[in-house]
Parts: sequence; structure tokens; C-alpha cells
Amino acid sequence: MTNGFDFVVAGSAAVAAGIVNALAGGGTLITFPTLTFLGLPSIEANITNTVALCPGYLGGTLSQYKDTQGQKKLLGPLLSAAIIGGVLGGLLLLHTSEHLFRTIVPFLILLASVLLASQNRIRGWLTQRSGKSSGTPNLERLATPLVGLAAIYGGYFGAGLSVIVLSVLGLTIDDSLTRLNATKQAVAFAANAGVALLFIFSNRVVWPMALVMAAGSLIGGAMGGRLAAGIKSETLRWVVVSIGIIVGIIYLIR
Repeated sequence: MTNGFDFVVAGSAAVAAGIVNALAGGGTLITFPTLTFLGLPSIEANITNTVALCPGYLGGTLSQYKDTQGQKKLLGPLLSAAIIGGVLGGLLLLHTSEHLFRTIVPFLILLASVLLASQNRIRGWLTQRSGKSSGTPNLERLATPLVGLAAIYGGYFGAGLSVIVLSVLGLTIDDSLTRLNATKQAVAFAANAGVALLFIFSNRVVWPMALVMAAGSLIGGAMGGRLAAGIKSETLRWVVVSIGIIVGIIYLIR
């Protein structure tokens, strides 16, 4: 992983992931397979990918921060649960053997692909639900523990976390989709920041690759914002879903 070609490939994949995350989500389905293709063991690839893409989550959170103001009472417990869950998921990953993780990876990739494919339907259902009074305020008590469980998955692998968190918030919190989406961004960032901090001290981050990819994801995120008017996010989403399914099948065969 020391030649210039590897850095160009990884950086290009990170730019693509940044664009995809800005427009449709699912960038990990591009970057993680790229790192394993370049020769990184699966766990090191996952750890490096998580650290590299974390800055992109911060940008998304800051851009929607004002829309979280209506959730101030819940935001503290949700973010705490996300950080704890992310760290627990990361610890679980660090104590997983390379062989076991490689066995699980195809199913995680296929799960993430299915979640991404279902994103619009979930959003549509949440939009309908947010227009009605749920009449079930007690469900809010479930939001924090369910977010914590989702964050454990996010700390372990990460792809599809945003869709899971948005679904959990929509099921348990009666609010507009705009506010729920902003809260989802903050929760996803908290989970990723917690596990990224753990990974930084794990001595398993491939730092040259992580730094190149972090720069690439930031560039891609900025490009995605500019390209939003000219690219159909739905088309891009299905391209990423197709890539994820193909990659998942390839991993299964291997």
C-alpha cells in the first residue's frame, strides 16, 4: 500500500464516496471494497475507512444543526447513546478475528444495500407519519436505547447506519421529517466520532491512506453539493445499491 497508484485509487474512491454521501448515501459501499481490493485486510480496511470518512459526517451535522433545536431535550441522551454504542461496536470489531469478519462482511454489505434501496420508502412512510399525531409519546423512551443498539452496528461496520437511525427516530419520536433527519445526522456523527476516536488509538489505522481518503471525501462532499441540481439522487442511489449487491455476491463467492 505504498505506491502512488494505490493512493490515487483510494483517493478517487473517497471523492466518489463524498459525492454519493452528499447526494444519496452509501459511500462506504464504494470505499470499503476499494481498500480490500488494494490489499488491506478486511478489519484494517473497515477501521481506516471509518476514520477517513468521519469528517464528512461532521460537515453534514453542522449544515443541519439549526434543525436539531426542537430536539434539545432528547439530543443529549441520543448523542450519548450513539457514542457509547459506537465505541462498543468498535470494541466488538477489534475483538473479531479476520476470518470471522471476512465471513460476515458479505452479509453486512448486502444488508446495507437493502437498507439503501429502502431509503425512499422509509422516508415516504415517515413523511406520512409526521403529518399525523402519533398519540404515543411514551415511545420516546425507547429512542435512546434503540439508537444505542443501532450505533453498535454502526461502530462495527457503519454502512446503512443513517437509514437505521432515521427509522428508529421516526418510529419513536413524533416530529417533522426535517428535524428527524437533522437529528439523524448528529446521531450518526456521534457514533462515528466515538468509534473513530477508539480506532485512532488501536494502532490499526493505515494513516497515509486514511489522510488521503479524508481529503478526498471532503472534496467529494463539496462537489456533491454543487452537483445536486444536475444529478438525480435516485439514479445515483440505485447505482450504489447495484454496486453493493455485486460486491456482496463477489465476497460471498470468494
